[in-house]
Amino acid sequence: MSAHESMEHAEHTHHTSGENKKIALLIAIIALCLALSETLGKSAQTESISKNVESSNLWAFFQAKSIRRTTVQTQADQAKLSLRLATDEATRAALQKQIDEWQKTAAHYRSEPSTGEGQDQLAERAKHAEDARDLAMAKYHHFELASAAFQIAIVLASAAIITGMIVLAWISGLLAIAGIGVTAIGMFAPHALHLLGH
Repeated sequence: MSAHESMEHAEHTHHTSGENKKIALLIAIIALCLALSETLGKSAQTESISKNVESSNLWAFFQAKSIRRTTVQTQADQAKLSLRLATDEATRAALQKQIDEWQKTAAHYRSEPSTGEGQDQLAERAKHAEDARDLAMAKYHHFELASAAFQIAIVLASAAIITGMIVLAWISGLLAIAGIGVTAIGMFAPHALHLLGH
């Protein structure tokens, strides 16, 4: 090998080494983005599961209140029939008092703003929990998509080092930018892409 060839080989090796360092740095940055999107995805998934359980519990409580209210209302309606047939004033007064109590209890089951445990309040709370669940799930899907983009970007960047094909590093960088964009959408506007589809 001539001195000129040796010098060209050394320059090529130095240039390749510099490119590989840049690509290795790119891989490190993409790996950091991947770790963040995975963490955000896991957090969103946990939030979604938690809110799903909360909404299920609230709807079950709503159903229980509905059954109790229906039972009490039915008893009040039955007592109203008995009230029409009663002739004794003391019996009529006792029946009316019981009917009033049952109707008050039924109304209490329907709406209880002080505790937030009336049917109206429970339904509202359950709907809020469902909305929070849906939001968390939308975020989760974005973070999962971003994670996939980051993983593919890492593979392509690694392949660029092995093959020396710099175009793979560029594609990797573009995928990483896309992953960052999808992560940002997941964080700040997770329903935006869904709304564009409609």
